[in-house]
Amino acid sequence: RKQTTEYSTSSSDEEFESKPSLKHKAKRALRKRRKLEKEIKQLNKQEELKRLHKAQAVQRQLEELEERQRALEIFGVELERELRGEADSGTKDENQMLHEWFELVMEKNKLMRYESELLIIAQDLELEDHQSRLEQNLREKMAIDGKSKGTVCSSPQGQTVP
Repeated sequence: RKQTTEYSTSSSDEEFESKPSLKHKAKRALRKRRKLEKEIKQLNKQEELKRLHKAQAVQRQLEELEERQRALEIFGVELERELRGEADSGTKDENQMLHEWFELVMEKNKLMRYESELLIIAQDLELEDHQSRLEQNLREKMAIDGKSKGTVCSSPQGQTVP
């Protein structure tokens, strides 16, 4: 009899100990999940800031490129006038002016290619930003769905009611 009483007492003690332990584990899991969510938000914010800085750098480069193209355009117009004989060419001969004009055209083409690359980078950044926002939206909707599934109630007849 003594052994059975001790056994039943110890098993009931374990039940009481396991219930708080389950609550403790659930609280710990909840804290861990919240901490993970916070870290994910911080990482997303950092990625967003990186994209923003990169986009600002691309924008500055595009503005500088535009100024450079304008300067080349002005120089090109004057060079073409000199080649046509409309302006005073000074001591330059025609071969030298043609050489400068071809270099100018090559430089302008190089700048146009660079501009295209910058525009592709800018578009890529926009797409990354859009993707990030969509992923965040999806995570939020999944979290809402998860919470609503967790609040399922039972009716008195034993049927599950959402």
